Amino acid sequence: MPTYTVSQVTSEIKELLESNPFLADLWIEGEISNLSVASSGHAYFNLKDQQAVLQAVMFRNRRGVNLLKNGVSVAAHGRVSFYEPRGTLNISVDVVAPQGMGELALELERLKEKLAAEGLFNSDRKRPLPIFPRVIGVVTSPTGAVFHDIQNVLARRYPLAKLVLSPATVQGAQAKESIADALERLDDEGGCDVIIVARGGGSMEDLWPFNEEIVARAIYACRTPVVSSIGHETDETIADYVADKRAPTPSAAAEMITPDIRDLKAAVTQLPDMMNRRLSARLQQERAGVDRTRRQLEAGLPDIATLRRRIDDQSRIAAASAASLSRQRRLEVDGLYQRLRGLDPCATLARGFAVVELAASGRALTAVGQAQPGDPLNITVSDGTIPAVVGLTQTPAISTPAHTKTPGRGRKAKPAPASAALL
Repeated sequence: MPTYTVSQVTSEIKELLESNPFLADLWIEGEISNLSVASSGHAYFNLKDQQAVLQAVMFRNRRGVNLLKNGVSVAAHGRVSFYEPRGTLNISVDVVAPQGMGELALELERLKEKLAAEGLFNSDRKRPLPIFPRVIGVVTSPTGAVFHDIQNVLARRYPLAKLVLSPATVQGAQAKESIADALERLDDEGGCDVIIVARGGGSMEDLWPFNEEIVARAIYACRTPVVSSIGHETDETIADYVADKRAPTPSAAAEMITPDIRDLKAAVTQLPDMMNRRLSARLQQERAGVDRTRRQLEAGLPDIATLRRRIDDQSRIAAASAASLSRQRRLEVDGLYQRLRGLDPCATLARGFAVVELAASGRALTAVGQAQPGDPLNITVSDGTIPAVVGLTQTPAISTPAHTKTPGRGRKAKPAPASAALL
């Protein structure tokens, strides 16, 4: 006979219990006892009646957790689970409601908990309604008063919109599929800007199709914004939680999604004045901007008067500098002129000097020994040339300049040359 480990047995027990569909979806009525709430917020307690006790666990933030008190009779929804490490059987509770609510109310709480956990009620996924809808779809019964009420409101309030009815059965066993199909048709083929899901008042049983999961998921799947108007103002259904907006009545839904044409007419009448005011304000704003720009441009323009004064000052400075430079250059030229005048041979002749040249060669004589008696000469003075011939008569000796060397000792001095004589 084969033997098994403890873990093999507990695993088999867990599989048998948790795979049983009956044990996976239970409503259990009992009295709470031995309640203990952990620091994590999870609650551990017993559900008991006069004959038996079941251990239960309810994790924090579950619907109805605030109802848990020792000695209180409740209806709890959950499933059977088996905790292998301790070998204990538990009821994992997800919804707690007061005992005696009724089966529909308990089912409603359970479905709310389930859909809320999936995010179907989240406000951040809800879409805004169009301001000026062109096509409005309605899911409701074609024979009831709801559609006529919506028609009357739109005819009075906003006749510009087109109304499209997608007929549906709103009560009975087939109502949930009919409502879901009507929503899908409008969303896919109606070209609607917004959809109203509506039904008149009734009991909880009458409104139950709008608490069905298939209807909730059909509203959630719509690409078009959905407004729910189920029953009276005090009635609430799951469809209201999933829809983008909820209206207390079908007529209120029609008013919610449309503007009042009387307000539009009044706005159009006031539009010219409003446009004139806005245009005037805009013109003043633009003029102010132009003035600011003009002032900025003027501030950026050069100061002509200041620039002219600077030009005059620079002109005077340049003229003074030019005059000073001109005087300096004139003095330099005069000095060079005087130097050139000092080197001018004519000026030397004017002072009484003469130039003696051999008439034959034109060579200027700079020493007595360069001419011989009888050589013809040209003697140039300041006002002309005097012809002459070197004379033959003896003349006194010509004195020698002080820097001329004296004859050496033992040498005899040469006789002085003959003096020149005029012809």
